[in-house]
Amino acid sequence: MKLQQVLSLTRKAVDDYHMIETGDKIAVGISGGKDSLTLLYALQGLRRFYPASFELCAVTVDLGFGNLDLSKISELCEKLDVEYRIVRTDIGKIIFEDRKETNPCSLCAKMRKGVLNDAMKASGCNKVAYAHHKDDVVETMMMSLIYEGRFHTFRPVTFLDRTGITVIRPLIYMNEADVIGFVRKHDVPVVKSPCPADGHTKRETVKKLVQEINLEAPGVKERMFTAILNGNLDGWNRI
Repeated sequence: MKLQQVLSLTRKAVDDYHMIETGDKIAVGISGGKDSLTLLYALQGLRRFYPASFELCAVTVDLGFGNLDLSKISELCEKLDVEYRIVRTDIGKIIFEDRKETNPCSLCAKMRKGVLNDAMKASGCNKVAYAHHKDDVVETMMMSLIYEGRFHTFRPVTFLDRTGITVIRPLIYMNEADVIGFVRKHDVPVVKSPCPADGHTKRETVKKLVQEINLEAPGVKERMFTAILNGNLDGWNRI
């Protein structure tokens, strides 16, 4: 996928849900994975011509596993002229060694978000961009149905009362396959997750399930996404 196509889909999401306003300073949470780096490229490209002027910075929360090489990402941020901050933590040690969590993902996510929010405030950011794409939207809905018995997924825009921070998700119209294609075409410096739970989560199980259903009934993922758009879920009504 070409950068122009990524920018087109990103702008559509930003416009449909009024994600960006003049004067915003937006933090991109950089895990090192394909999704967050694609989002960084997208917002940096959008910044050059979007009518609402905004600032951009990138933040990585290092979980402290000791094998995360971020040098290529630092170089990329310098090339894109984006401020980059790495926050070192002991979250990995706390979860896997001290607490020995059997289901580590939920606690890890909460701790990472807390650290990220603090780093954002220190950098003067009022919004944070998460790199959830269309597949994530559908998979989260399926996880909610299977494990919670309700029809729910995250919103395109969410205001967090406790922190005063607004979460935006500009990649919601992109397929994961498009992200993979973009990363390969542009040789994006993806860093593999050092987390020992990577690839062994409920989300991974649901991802495989959706893929299997989509093979049996081609187009089902798109129809699920359309159902979410048209289902009047809280926060999903386009403005």
